[in-house]
Amino acid sequence: MALKGKKYVWICIMPAVILLSVFLIYPLIKTVIYSFSSWYNFSPKSQLIGLENYKRMFSDMVMPVAFKNTAILMIGVLIFQVGFALLLSILVDSIHHGFKLFRTVYFFPIVISGTAIGLMFTLIYKYEYGLLNFIITQFGLDKQVWLTPKMAIYLALIPVLWQYIGFYFVIFLTGISKIPMDVYESAMLDGITPFKKAIFITIPMLKDVLVSTIVLVISGCFRVFDTIYVITKGGPMNSSQLLSTYMYQMAFEKYNGGYASAIAVVMIIIGVLLTIGLRKLLKADELD
Repeated sequence: MALKGKKYVWICIMPAVILLSVFLIYPLIKTVIYSFSSWYNFSPKSQLIGLENYKRMFSDMVMPVAFKNTAILMIGVLIFQVGFALLLSILVDSIHHGFKLFRTVYFFPIVISGTAIGLMFTLIYKYEYGLLNFIITQFGLDKQVWLTPKMAIYLALIPVLWQYIGFYFVIFLTGISKIPMDVYESAMLDGITPFKKAIFITIPMLKDVLVSTIVLVISGCFRVFDTIYVITKGGPMNSSQLLSTYMYQMAFEKYNGGYASAIAVVMIIIGVLLTIGLRKLLKADELD
């Protein structure tokens, strides 16, 4: 009976194993192989060149910019997405009327595709007919070029940060709903203020949720692509390149699949190391 039961288990999980093997494990192995190869124009033939693609990164002037912008994205996401989502969830949790309305409004941007949001903000930043220039001209000011080399990355990150606040807001709101009400009731009997309630009760009791959210946020930064690419395409002068956008350009605009694969492998390694490091750091803090 036990063997028969195991047979049915394997039958049930086999479709998932096949899908993972075909669409995840096999492409990952091929990416690693191509990262050690000279592979252009998606040719069926490639030539092994060892670590040359990885060595090239040290002389590539765009790579430091892409690394810096990806780091800026991570810091911005941690401060604004996680911070604002936590603040909004605490505020909305204290509202008794219109709770569902706020939850829907904050979550709504996630349903919109990144490409659509990118197009919307492209129209906002346009020089000739953009919304920002229309507003400032109403006050008698001159039109501005918004997407300059210094400001492009920050303006392009605004829609990215705004879009996913609602996602983490719902996660935190769900976590708050799991906190036992008797904890709050006891604190209210002691005359606790709303501010102290948030600092000393809500946030500490959301620690597990915060840990999971931070890991999710960091790993998600390497998948940010569509919104940035639609708004700036990594420009002007490569000033807003992320690792993801630069990898795409190397693969589908320069047709250098080997170098693009090496960038993808570096992204995977950094993501895994950051995730493992954060988990260990937060677990060690929890033990202390």
